[in-house]
Amino acid sequence: MSPEVRAAVLSAMGADGDERPPASPVRIVTAGGRLESPGELVLEDGTDLGFVARLPRDLPYGYHRLQVGDEELLLIAAPERCPLPDERAWGWSAQLYATRSPASWGIGDLQDLRELASWSRRQGARFCMISPLHAVTPAGPQQPSPYFPSSRRFRNPLYLRPELVPGAGERVRELATRARPLNDDRLIDRDLVWRLKAEALASVWEQAPRDGALVAYRAEQGEALEQWSTFCVAAERFGPDWRVWPAELRTPHGAQSFGAAQRDRVAFYAWLQWLLDRQLADAAAELPIVGDMAIGFDPSGADTWSWRTLFAPGMTIGAPPNSFNAAGQDWSLPPFVPPRLRAARYAPFIDTVRACLRHAGGLRIDHVMGLFRLWWVPAGATPADGAYVAYPADELLAIVALEAYRAGAWIIGEDLGTVDREVRARLAERDILSYRLLLFSGTDASAYPEHALAAVTTHDLPTVAGVWSGADLDQQRRAGLVPDVAGLAELRARLAPLVAPGAEVGDVVLAAHRTLAATPSVLAAATLEDAVLVEQRPNLPGTTAEQSPNWSMALPRTLDEIRADPFIARLAEALTADRRAGRTG
Repeated sequence: MSPEVRAAVLSAMGADGDERPPASPVRIVTAGGRLESPGELVLEDGTDLGFVARLPRDLPYGYHRLQVGDEELLLIAAPERCPLPDERAWGWSAQLYATRSPASWGIGDLQDLRELASWSRRQGARFCMISPLHAVTPAGPQQPSPYFPSSRRFRNPLYLRPELVPGAGERVRELATRARPLNDDRLIDRDLVWRLKAEALASVWEQAPRDGALVAYRAEQGEALEQWSTFCVAAERFGPDWRVWPAELRTPHGAQSFGAAQRDRVAFYAWLQWLLDRQLADAAAELPIVGDMAIGFDPSGADTWSWRTLFAPGMTIGAPPNSFNAAGQDWSLPPFVPPRLRAARYAPFIDTVRACLRHAGGLRIDHVMGLFRLWWVPAGATPADGAYVAYPADELLAIVALEAYRAGAWIIGEDLGTVDREVRARLAERDILSYRLLLFSGTDASAYPEHALAAVTTHDLPTVAGVWSGADLDQQRRAGLVPDVAGLAELRARLAPLVAPGAEVGDVVLAAHRTLAATPSVLAAATLEDAVLVEQRPNLPGTTAEQSPNWSMALPRTLDEIRADPFIARLAEALTADRRAGRTG
């Protein structure tokens, strides 16, 4: 790290080279443990235990408060480990936006997820793994990347099925008739889809009863939902970037009067989140849903607006140069300053993890290394000119374990790429599952760890068909990239031992997934892209929307066609047969 980068990082953290971070107001504790400093203990549920020097032996898991003189400490009492699946299982991995049925409005939605989950369960799957459902700012162009959201605490109303909203009437049916022809084009037009859905939903809202269930949901979600809804209304009026709004609206506190004056529209956006919650719960009732938590969010979005004082100005996060990307990566996501996040008692992180686990059977944490350290890139610098900043992993892992315990959900850490052995060891200690890809780990099934999710590929890597046919190189060329011929040849060489020379791509897909199913890994996931032999990967890293239609290509087959495909039935049968070979110990 150069002196200039070090100085820039310290300045962004609000420190100079000699200043130490303030003492942490957070402690990880265990039942029966002696306290460093005695104090007044109040449990999370409000129970006041008075002055204590030792924690009770029956201390419940939770977030408790200890008053020591003038200082209030947050005590995190968390289980040592996250829940684990109780059997070897497999499931489909789906980009939900791409997973359409004839009834879709040009984009896959939560009713499509419900139908996918129901069919998957009958095929022998035990979970569905989906791309993030995070919310985007409703005003302006719809952000296609599920990994660049406005808020990770709320969901994208593009995933609503309007006809299933209570009170949907003739206007909704008319708009559905206009929307369904959008399914004829594989390229998803999110802006048009949102205009149609927004009109449909607004027509229902005009007549919707403000009943007790909605009132209870708003009360449960509290201030966070009111802030999100107010942000959405302000974005409609003043544009999607809060940083250029009128000065008085650039903080949630300052926007309260505006929200009060727009209370009906604010209530509309809260209602949309309630509808999303209900439709997701209906899908999760069919089969456990494994969600996905992005590593960060849009600097112009709602989460940054809510927590603006906790971020490092002039910094973004990314990845240093490595063998997969010689230039490194800048993801344009703002980083939390670790001491400031601690000073906030981790409320943003707790709220985010809890929201992502709602109605989830499991959660994939994108770039799980971010719980340990993040690569900060100063404004105007290249990714190579960045620096690693350490994060309080023990405290973040304790929060993940506590929230997973409460949700009864598994946690999968996306630990691809260069990951320290110590990091993997600490994740394993918490029973956070590793994420292993056949394209990286090879075809020796016995070499895969038990505590892992095994898959062939992921959204940023070529599909099996793209590797086997070489079509992924064409995708790279069309995007204006220098095609990685050697890299694709290496991936093809990893698949080649599974089949005879000259094998068809379907044979390769079947063989690869039989290998996955035979691994000791407790979970195995098959992408729908591989199942329908798609050659184009969902996302081509390092490209813009002008170069590649990232996150915007629907599957070439509808759910009805997928359900009727004998090849996909064979693939599901193979996965089910081998997964039933044993239970976890």
